[in-house]
Amino acid sequence: MMQIDMTTLVPGFNDPVHDAQRVFRALLDALSRPGSLLAIDAALPDNHAMRDGLAGRVPLAAFAALLALADYSTPVFIEREDAVLGDALRFHASAPLTRDRRAAAFAYIDDARNMPSLDAFSHGDPESPEASATLFVRVPSLTDGEPLVWSGPGIAQTRTVGIAGLPRRFWHERAALATLFSCGIDCCFVAGGSLVGLPRTTHVEVN
Repeated sequence: MMQIDMTTLVPGFNDPVHDAQRVFRALLDALSRPGSLLAIDAALPDNHAMRDGLAGRVPLAAFAALLALADYSTPVFIEREDAVLGDALRFHASAPLTRDRRAAAFAYIDDARNMPSLDAFSHGDPESPEASATLFVRVPSLTDGEPLVWSGPGIAQTRTVGIAGLPRRFWHERAALATLFSCGIDCCFVAGGSLVGLPRTTHVEVN
């Protein structure tokens, strides 16, 4: 196992139990209200060292989410290897890192425009749909992209959402997965301290 570089280690939560619970509740809120812009900063501790250490590297929302969700039993895939992020997850969450996308419980995608095909990740299976991957995808903006109409559980009628930076093929690949329900992939799009949840139950109209 690679050694953790303690000289560059980013601090974790001030209160690991309660802060993780706050972030977890915020993530549940994001996925139960698809398309809603959630400032996850409100669920984070006042940890300036954590914020400063991640500045310009990884969106704070992505790091906090992974820190709250990952543990020793959930392999994490990082698309563009980042030693600072990897060391922090290994040290604070005891999360194993994997280079096998199919084995990942969680994945962090740093470049939305060049993200891998959704077929590269686990979709779960009918007996264990929860064994699918959850993706955290860094995007340039959560509001300035092409407006697409979302509908489904957690949305009263429809909601128009404009996630920027995603390739068109992402939406078509995701639509193809709808035939596999209850299997599929859940996504969170992250920018800075905010995120938007897109669970597998949400339908997105794509031309």
